[in-house]
Amino acid sequence: MNYRHAFHAGNHADVFKHVVLTRLIALMSRKEQPFAYLDTHAGIGLYDLKGDQANRTGEYLEGIARLWGQKDLPAVTADYMQVLHKMNPDGELRYYPGSPELARRLTRSQDRVLLNEKHPEDGVMLKDNMRGDRRVAVHLGEGWHVPRALLPVAEKRGLMLIDPPFEKLDEMKRCAESLKDAISRMRQSVVAIWYPIKDKRQLRRFYQDLAGSGAPKLLQVELFVHPLDTPNSLNGSGLAIANPPWGLEEELRELLPWLAKKLGQTQGGWQMEWLIAE
Repeated sequence: MNYRHAFHAGNHADVFKHVVLTRLIALMSRKEQPFAYLDTHAGIGLYDLKGDQANRTGEYLEGIARLWGQKDLPAVTADYMQVLHKMNPDGELRYYPGSPELARRLTRSQDRVLLNEKHPEDGVMLKDNMRGDRRVAVHLGEGWHVPRALLPVAEKRGLMLIDPPFEKLDEMKRCAESLKDAISRMRQSVVAIWYPIKDKRQLRRFYQDLAGSGAPKLLQVELFVHPLDTPNSLNGSGLAIANPPWGLEEELRELLPWLAKKLGQTQGGWQMEWLIAE
């Protein structure tokens, strides 16, 4: 329980994850029918990049700081950057939204936001940060229980983010199990799993587990900032997306080369493939 996302807020993995999340929300919002957003490991929702924890690592300097003030932003980043500019109206980059805040701001009045955080102190901060929005419910419990506890949702459409701290060796296996639980309880759910990439060889079993989840279709998207054989480094991150909305693949083919160029450190790159084809 030592993990605190504040140390890593706004880094390259956050930018990648959060831009894709905003596109998932936008594409699901094309239909008038409401949907529920579920976040299994929500964190505190809001981060101060000038605070002690973020400043101690400075990871945001190689992430969101590289995009801040840029003029050549692709259109698909508009929702993400609009939230950031509203949070930093004086033009100085200081406050950064976690996935709960992005979801709260970008979902519609007919949608619900269901957040879960296990860490007791972070859970209290999350509740405080989300107060005043009746569409938001905060649960304080084990994130791995969320698919069984909250699915299916009354809205008939759901978007779930699974983003654990990856402090334990079994967490990738548990991600795949949670995906299987979600699909078995609500087959049409859109489920996005974020995962770190350090040594890609270690991910082979994870890919196999994801492919055996029973999802109708599953898209794998990865962004790299270092060569994959760089030791002791977060070389990139990935998203495994079950039931991605129509149009997402095309958008990502535009976005990913740009992100790889902007966020690459020693060597940027990307890949996308279907682990489960429709």
